[in-house]
Amino acid sequence: MGLLVEGKWQDRWYDTKSTGGKFVRSHSQWRDFVTVDGMPAAGRTRGFKAEPGRYHLYVSLACPWAHRTLIFRALKKLEDIISVSVVHHYMGENGWTFRSDDGATGDTLYGLDYLHQIYTMADPTYSGRVTVPVLWDKKEKTIVSNESSEIIRMLNQAFDAWGDAAVDFYPEPLRGEIDAVNELVYPSINNGVYRAGFATSQTAYEEAFNELFAALDTLEDRLSRQRYLVGNTLTEADWRLFTTLVRFDPVYVGHFKTNLRRIADYPNLSNYLRDLYQVQGVAETVNMLHIKAHYYGSHTGINPTGIIPLGPEIDLDAPHNRGKLLKAA
Repeated sequence: MGLLVEGKWQDRWYDTKSTGGKFVRSHSQWRDFVTVDGMPAAGRTRGFKAEPGRYHLYVSLACPWAHRTLIFRALKKLEDIISVSVVHHYMGENGWTFRSDDGATGDTLYGLDYLHQIYTMADPTYSGRVTVPVLWDKKEKTIVSNESSEIIRMLNQAFDAWGDAAVDFYPEPLRGEIDAVNELVYPSINNGVYRAGFATSQTAYEEAFNELFAALDTLEDRLSRQRYLVGNTLTEADWRLFTTLVRFDPVYVGHFKTNLRRIADYPNLSNYLRDLYQVQGVAETVNMLHIKAHYYGSHTGINPTGIIPLGPEIDLDAPHNRGKLLKAA
């Protein structure tokens, strides 16, 4: 994991010395929006109009943030509207690479070697982390956004003229509750596993660990009464949680030391995970080879041998019991 400094690549891990051992995630810097009419979104200066074939996603199949965008692309039926390049699962001294093996595609637009070259194509003087996902504008040859939570909202609404307009994961009447759930899930769970895994002090690790399992316990209780996180409506809140849950037992329990309980030990969360996984089109977005090979193979500071564990054995296609809550409602 590295970053660009005034357009120059540097292989530099996160600085936790200045934060008392805490992992602090940097904010995404590219925050523009694709809109139906092409006018800039509120608070933005650049406008990008929704058009078929104009936009491209750069993603990692290992990354939970990028995974969100692939799920929305699939469920909104935008595969023919927005093209995709998949980086390789191994992230070494040059960051995300465009090696084209193990299911990675290479850079299908420009034939570049590294993702950081996409960032400097958009801004030759860019300074910051080089992350996925990236929503790229092929027409203007620039980055629209590298913030996954905003990219999924663009995919949810801006392209309805070509995708499935009947599917809405951020419906107006539920937005307040969806946002409230996201405010719990993001810091304590989505980012919480990283705060535990990348901590370099016992105190920072324990703080993240305790917040993580307190939040999971809260959601376990919540899901005892309703099928999804926001009542019985499947929303973006569920997909934002899903990409962490599906990686939890295979990776985070061991690699990030989040081992108080597995998701398999939570009756409601584990059934809920299978329920979401079995939504048509979702399983195809889950690639355990990339997930496990990336974390265990790339984070040499945590796993210096690079050995990738063979387990655990998890059957996400097994029956679940979530339908009974929908019927009860």
